[in-house]
Amino acid sequence: MPDSLLQISRQTHKVQIYIGQVKHHYGFDSAIDKETVNTCIYLSELGLENDTTADKKYHGGLERALHQYPAEHYSFWQQVFSPRNNKQPRFEAPGMGENISAIGMTEENVCIGDQYQWGEAIIEVSQPRLPCFKLNTRWNVSDISVQMQTLSRCGWLYRVIKPGMIAQSDELHLIKRLESATTVKQVCELFFSEPLNKANLIRLIEMPALTPIWGEAASKRLETNTVENWNFRLLDHP
Repeated sequence: MPDSLLQISRQTHKVQIYIGQVKHHYGFDSAIDKETVNTCIYLSELGLENDTTADKKYHGGLERALHQYPAEHYSFWQQVFSPRNNKQPRFEAPGMGENISAIGMTEENVCIGDQYQWGEAIIEVSQPRLPCFKLNTRWNVSDISVQMQTLSRCGWLYRVIKPGMIAQSDELHLIKRLESATTVKQVCELFFSEPLNKANLIRLIEMPALTPIWGEAASKRLETNTVENWNFRLLDHP
């Protein structure tokens, strides 16, 4: 077995699974508050059974069927924000609205196009998660969405290649990685750090397995030499 395939076959991760129902909390309708799944559950092409979304324009769908957020990021946010405010909520999973939490998987070692066997299902990393202003309200931090984007601590999303039953005991087994794969963090940096860099934009446009809207945004930047306004998404104002 080639070294690359051997390395892939050894990458397995224990996970926690979460689902949530839409409810009015923090001043808006959302399913950001999720609960642990302790039984077998079906994963369809649109996500986990009984997991819902309030705003289907920006959440859910074939390219955003699942959200994973690195478990180790919570201790980072706890150290950054808790000393400021004794009333600060405790940062812990699944506080970012994620469906999957695991130790050892971060934006630095997970790549776009990575495929994982998960129980009967197969899932594929499709794009970074785009943080929004609702996280600011949820955590009582005026700009945590901006910091998540700037630091590339935003998590990532999956498409479902093969639906099937999964259980809490099922580990994620990496079964495929593209040649010259690009990490989630690298995609964030290409898209946000130098948003009008031509070489970066072309790389995004040509990137295999990246959700098409990212390449479409990159193409529009090339055509107009203008970056779309992020303030509405990040801060809910111009």
